[in-house]
Amino acid sequence: MDFDYDLYVIGGGSGGVRAARLTAQDGHKVGLAESSRMGGTCVIRGCVPKKLMVYASEYRDAARLACEYGWSMDAGALDWGHFRTKLHTELDRLEAAYTENAEKAGVEIHHMRATIADPHTVELEDGRRVTAKHILVATGGHPVVPPMENADLGMVSDDVFGLEALPKKMLIVGGGYIGCEFAGIFNGLGVDVSMFIRKAQILRGFDDEARGHVADCMQARGVEIHTGCAPTEIEKVQGGIRVKGSSGHEEVYDALLWATGRKPSTLGLGLEEAGVTLARDGSIEVDEYGQTAVPSIYAVGDAIGRVELTPVAIREAVAFHKTVFRGEPTAMDYDLIPTATFTQPEMGNVGMTEEEAEEAGPTDVYATAFRPMQRAFGGDDERALFKMLVDRETDKVLGVHIVGPGAAEMIQFVGVTLKMGATKADFDRTCALHPTLAEEMVLMREPVRSLD
Repeated sequence: MDFDYDLYVIGGGSGGVRAARLTAQDGHKVGLAESSRMGGTCVIRGCVPKKLMVYASEYRDAARLACEYGWSMDAGALDWGHFRTKLHTELDRLEAAYTENAEKAGVEIHHMRATIADPHTVELEDGRRVTAKHILVATGGHPVVPPMENADLGMVSDDVFGLEALPKKMLIVGGGYIGCEFAGIFNGLGVDVSMFIRKAQILRGFDDEARGHVADCMQARGVEIHTGCAPTEIEKVQGGIRVKGSSGHEEVYDALLWATGRKPSTLGLGLEEAGVTLARDGSIEVDEYGQTAVPSIYAVGDAIGRVELTPVAIREAVAFHKTVFRGEPTAMDYDLIPTATFTQPEMGNVGMTEEEAEEAGPTDVYATAFRPMQRAFGGDDERALFKMLVDRETDKVLGVHIVGPGAAEMIQFVGVTLKMGATKADFDRTCALHPTLAEEMVLMREPVRSLD
């Protein structure tokens, strides 16, 4: 059978575009449909604009710290309009680059929604039907909002970058990494920020000691965290949005941000009708090579809900391309993926948490907390945390957790060492680079506690 395309990709985010480009560069005919903007969540409404907002939010504190060093300056107030204009100019540039690079590789882009009509047919929003030998679903995910009255008075993370003006007072509902990152951002921009979280602590799933340290620092910086609290009433009132929490706390806010999780964007694509199996949360069930229950249909990225990170989606796309178009069966390796949470202070993690290590077997915990030189000189009490978990029997490093300036940059290279199977002895025999924060990784000599 002759097909219109060798590969048709649904979704123009990082994973979909990478698979499309690689396949087209190998001489195959590739089509791609994107219903929103090329670049997907990460480029347009996630990682990139969020990180630029993180940078913007840090300058106020940097100006304060500069004064402690003897500089005469006043950061004043952020010109949100100026920042937002530059932000969207940059996002437009990146979107154009994604489109241009894909087209240069030979990808035919359809800027519209697409659904699956059968295992080899894609139906475009304009009514056209195209056939493909292989179909790749890379539709990503989307924020979810609790089903409660007046929930629409709040916004989600996608909406943040289009705000007309900065609110004076904001409530963020949700204590995951998205909620905590935006709490730090808006707090740094001068907004009075409060958080409602249902659990007893923020950042569920991360190392308990590390996330507790982040919470303490956030509160010291001015973020008000209400634990064990979820909204029970929301209404529009004069002067803002009144929100009452399950703890009894009640207040009026200028803005409400829902950070209550994300779900795969897979419904309404015709997947189940074509024979693809979806999990209860809507994620696409695939094997180790990204293949669904329908041999011609594959999926990568947040749509499969395994590890929802941009670099993971890209690697899954590369593995798909090698497997399907180069005849090199390649499974994605999900072990020891470094992660960064751009809270303030930021946190970097790779490997096991202390709780996981304790379950795995006898573990030695090395940890240190200290005031970084730069901030200590400015009179700050905030401490950086370095933590290493070591298998007592093999000396192998099981996990590393860093909270403090540059944590994300450091954890990338720590991830390389763990991937190579580094032991505590490897760190010990490495000479320290002084004066740096990172030198603490090779200076922790004695465990602070042992887990049996």
